[in-house]
Amino acid sequence: MKYLKSLILFLFISQQIAAQTGTVRGFVYDKDNGEPIIFTNVYLKGTNHGIATDVNGFYNISKVKEGKYLLTVSYVGYDLLSIPITIIKNGIITKKLYLAKSSIRLEEFTVTAEKQEKQKAIYASITKITPKQIDKIPSMGTEPDLAQYLQVVPGVIFTGDQGGQLYIRGGSPIQNKVLLDGMIVYNPFHSIGLFSVFDSDIIRNADIYTGGFSAEYGGRISSIMNITTRDGNKSRFSGKLSSNTFGSKILVEGPLHKSNNNDGSSTSFLLSAKTSYLEQTSKSLYKYANSNGLPFNFDDIYSKISLNANNGSKVSFFGYNFADRVNNYQLVSDLNWNESGIGSNIILIPATSSVLIKTNFAYSRYYIELNSQDQTPRNSLINGYNFGLSFIYYFGDDKLDYGIETLGFKTNFEYTNSIDRKISQKENTTELAGYVKYKHSFGKLLLEPSFRLQYYASLSEISPEPRIGLKYKISDDFRLKFAGGFYSQNLIATNSDRDVVNLFSGFLSGTDNLQKEFDGNTVKSKLQKSKHAVFGIEYDINNRLNANIEGYYKYNNQLTNLNRNKIFDDNSDNYDKPDCLKKDFIIETGDAYGVDFLLKYDYKRLFFWFVYSLGYVDRHAEILDNSGQIYVEKYPPHFDRRHNINFVSSYTFGRNLNWEFSTRWNIGSGFPFTQTSGLYEFIPFSDINTDYTSINGNMGVLYSKLNQGRLPYYHRLDIALKHKFEISDNSTLETSFSITNVYNRNNIFYFDRIRHKRVDQLPFLPSFGLSMTF
Repeated sequence: MKYLKSLILFLFISQQIAAQTGTVRGFVYDKDNGEPIIFTNVYLKGTNHGIATDVNGFYNISKVKEGKYLLTVSYVGYDLLSIPITIIKNGIITKKLYLAKSSIRLEEFTVTAEKQEKQKAIYASITKITPKQIDKIPSMGTEPDLAQYLQVVPGVIFTGDQGGQLYIRGGSPIQNKVLLDGMIVYNPFHSIGLFSVFDSDIIRNADIYTGGFSAEYGGRISSIMNITTRDGNKSRFSGKLSSNTFGSKILVEGPLHKSNNNDGSSTSFLLSAKTSYLEQTSKSLYKYANSNGLPFNFDDIYSKISLNANNGSKVSFFGYNFADRVNNYQLVSDLNWNESGIGSNIILIPATSSVLIKTNFAYSRYYIELNSQDQTPRNSLINGYNFGLSFIYYFGDDKLDYGIETLGFKTNFEYTNSIDRKISQKENTTELAGYVKYKHSFGKLLLEPSFRLQYYASLSEISPEPRIGLKYKISDDFRLKFAGGFYSQNLIATNSDRDVVNLFSGFLSGTDNLQKEFDGNTVKSKLQKSKHAVFGIEYDINNRLNANIEGYYKYNNQLTNLNRNKIFDDNSDNYDKPDCLKKDFIIETGDAYGVDFLLKYDYKRLFFWFVYSLGYVDRHAEILDNSGQIYVEKYPPHFDRRHNINFVSSYTFGRNLNWEFSTRWNIGSGFPFTQTSGLYEFIPFSDINTDYTSINGNMGVLYSKLNQGRLPYYHRLDIALKHKFEISDNSTLETSFSITNVYNRNNIFYFDRIRHKRVDQLPFLPSFGLSMTF
């Protein structure tokens, strides 16, 4: 309470000081297409007042003394813009700024906003991704894709080309929240694992928080992926057509209502559709990869309409439909999932107030069904809404951000395990949350405390979650940073963290059907919970070469997993049986800790990105030994990769800089796996009359201790070559050629024990593509 009173007093004094000064705010746009220009420098020339635009191109420079100034904007690849303004006492000026592309070539331009932004933002455990960066990495199928770029982000582990998943600093996919324009996306990756559901050409920015995120985000205990899409070209009709050996895409965008001198408002649209025909082309081009081809199919559609007001306020409506199909591949007979959603977000700029108001509402639905060759069908449905409302105030370099969130969803899940025990759940859930965050600068120290209060209605449980971020500027080139906090979530995965192949990705609501005790202690919460601590160093070696080192620790003090070992029904007849053998879900704990090192160089024609990650992930679970005693066993989950290295480089060359060559090399230590102790004939006793002397049993497997073996090292080299032909001022033809797994490394995926067959990752795969922008 004392802290709260001090904060209120401080905010009151700040407001009084601000009342003696003025504010200039607005948006920065690309003059050619009307899209916001993000993370660019906006400043008052000759003063210390300045700020970088946010993901919507918004800037707010407050607490400026009365007088005349030059409002200046600078950004790589654009002409410098300066306009005169006059600040008056208590006045608020709104200016929309339009930057024209510069005629200066890339190699002559060296100034960026990145270094200035690092002085004023904490940026602990966050990677910001733009389409320009995604385009620098060699891509399978020649079309740039977010899923392939994420694999080189510090702390991210990718488990396989076919059905693999992304694990972020020890967090499984269910613990990673994905937002698309504020809407929750439940499955962002297709089954082949190398393609996301997002068209990289519609992405404006993607923020990847690998841990220690502040209180405006919640409902997950590992990471946040926040993706913002473009509004569409506000000046002219444009688009892109592309086709390659994996699939095709079409993108169309343009104005529905153009802005003019009398009316600064505008309306624009954007439509993207992409499809895969890999199942068809692989039977002729890549038959050597699999005798039946690669039966991965998907179709993705996204559309958006944006209405922009004269002062920069905006309303957007968007919708999507993503579909995925896998037919008769490996252990899968048939897998289908479909995801769809509609939503809206609003940005309001009140004329007489310095506040920025954001709100969003969305509804999404995800359904997946799987028929596997082991005859254990399963399906999962989750659908529901999410709503958010936030208010942002600027006080010079300080910022206050607070808001509320609510979401409601329905889950429906059915699964039958290998011994014919059925696990099912139908649940309706509501979550409510409120948060507050305040960023303040104390000289060289930047402090950002935040607090989130999350209420899980279906579990009748409240989770208070304090968090903090800070940065200390030792010099302009050397900075220390820290982030940490408490986190919780309700959702549970329908697959187990012990599964190696996770093609089936469903969702469950948090449940009461848990163990009453774990490791001799009473289980007091029904939520999954984690505590994060991240410490990092930023060092600008020079204007072009930057290093970032982060050490992290995540203590997962409660995790919930699907109980693969359930052999008894949870009823009065089995009251004396251990919970770990009759409950649908089991409790585990665990730790994830390590160090990520990033070295980045970006100057003139050359770009390179080097990442080394040292990581440890362990879990603690109750195990029943041969004598019938329960003990807690420590084991590494299947995604525990000790060492992981990624090297990405891109070089632009040619007389007109129309050639680009890029490479990516990845090497990672082997994943854990459970070794086989022996085989036996398994006879399912379906009823008391089963005659074991005549019935034909199935092959049973005797397993060694969980995940005590290690697979061989994984390594792979990918390359890509692109060439652009300028057809006209607005039209470009690009040809691209790429090779995945250049030296045809036989990287193991897993070992099929029943068939006694090794299953490898994808082999040498060349691809060719054409794209036309207009």
